[in-house]
Amino acid sequence: MKGSRLIFTLLFIVFFVGSSAYAAEQTFIFARGADAVRLDPATITDNESINSCNQIFETLVRFSKDGKRIEPLLAKSWEFEESNNTWTFHLRENVQFHDGTPFNADAVIFSLMRQKDPSHPYAVANAAFWKSSFSQVEEINKIDDKTVSIKLSSPYAPFLSIMANNLAMIISPAAMQKTGADGFNLNPVGTGPYRLEEWKKNEQLVLKEFESYWGQKPSTPRVIIRSIPDNTARVMALLAGEIHGMDGVTPDTIKILQDKKPGDIKMLSAPGLNTGFMAMNTQKKPFDDVRVRKAVAHAVNIERIIKETYRGMGSFAKGLVPPTLWGYNSSLKAYEYDPEKAKGLLDEAGLPDGFETELWYMPVPRIYLPDCKLVAQIIQGDLAKVGINVKLVTFDWGTYVEKAMKFEHTMCFLGRTADYIDPDAFMYGPFVTGSIFNFPNWSDPEFDKLVTDARRISDQEKRIALYEKAQERVNDQVPMITIAHGNNVVLLRKEVAGFYLHPTAQFWFHEVSVQK
Repeated sequence: MKGSRLIFTLLFIVFFVGSSAYAAEQTFIFARGADAVRLDPATITDNESINSCNQIFETLVRFSKDGKRIEPLLAKSWEFEESNNTWTFHLRENVQFHDGTPFNADAVIFSLMRQKDPSHPYAVANAAFWKSSFSQVEEINKIDDKTVSIKLSSPYAPFLSIMANNLAMIISPAAMQKTGADGFNLNPVGTGPYRLEEWKKNEQLVLKEFESYWGQKPSTPRVIIRSIPDNTARVMALLAGEIHGMDGVTPDTIKILQDKKPGDIKMLSAPGLNTGFMAMNTQKKPFDDVRVRKAVAHAVNIERIIKETYRGMGSFAKGLVPPTLWGYNSSLKAYEYDPEKAKGLLDEAGLPDGFETELWYMPVPRIYLPDCKLVAQIIQGDLAKVGINVKLVTFDWGTYVEKAMKFEHTMCFLGRTADYIDPDAFMYGPFVTGSIFNFPNWSDPEFDKLVTDARRISDQEKRIALYEKAQERVNDQVPMITIAHGNNVVLLRKEVAGFYLHPTAQFWFHEVSVQK
């Protein structure tokens, strides 16, 4: 009996000491509505995955905090030779991956070529993301250990901006070779300020500072990114001090804060480079008829949606390009709410009695659609008034994204948040023929030519003219109903310092600290 009591006492001491050590280490805990889908940066599209990878991996270049400039990161400098469309990047020295292997030109080529070359031994199974953003990359060559050149097949204006997004994150070749693609997705290895310590799927992702990081040491040694799908539960955890910050802020969240009036919570808010929309699958009947799509546009009361569901956290979207981004067409005319006109268009399309369809809504709050279910219910009611009977459908987040990219929907909610700061981010991928991000599954040769031409010229004024025409073409053919540009909003406890809102709605936590 005494032996059992002694063992219990020793176990208690070990547990107590271990827990105290864990608690003593400064930790920043951030909560969101959904977990990352994957942690291989070449295979991700959702913000949860991107924000997780931002802590672990780095690109050759990055955007400044205000999003207005391109700055050095793993490349210390670069130059462009216009005569042969070649970019040359000069890499930082004495940079290590989390596994202790060196960062060099071979790692850059490995990371990019596994996306470009389908015969690569670790080729990305679905390289549609690469094709959408980097189809102009013709050659990637090693000049020496610290120099890489990238030759383009044609002029490509957004190239340097796109080099700051997740597709251009550099991974450890040794780690990929050791674990394989599936293993790497669970045990990612980069050069970033944090390394992955633990990932409990749909619960939390734990990051630990990388002791050999080449840059400034992280302000907080440990970061925990928790998944709390319920909006109310997330804000209550913040109020209770269980977490230090959260995104996925909804109007209901704001109401809870207004009612409780907590003095220890602060809110950061700024206009975002994003747009929420409802895509109509133009390759499925009856949405292959532009008259039906225009009928839907006239049947939905967007102003009511903005008023009742955003409550000051978003602005009316006349098109996909946000008004805060150069290239925005301010002369676009929104489709006015007019149920009678909608009925007339349905009659012209041979559907006087309307039709039945589905609308998929996202299970998690997004910056551009903070209360997706409520918006879906409002649209369901609006469309019922003109004879369109809508069944509302949802899935878990990972399944939702996967099925939407396979175009299994008839109508679905999604959005676009700029992962690079250029109108191309809102015009090319979301609309060009064959893009995996073209959720309306729309094909229009006139539009394709406009946005392709805009990629090939460097003169910004000429590019703006082309993008304005492209937006007019989208507005005329209405493959999607744009709803709102959401504000970037984050709630933080007052002891948090160093957190900043980036225009792309992406987060980097290495400068964040928790004051005692």
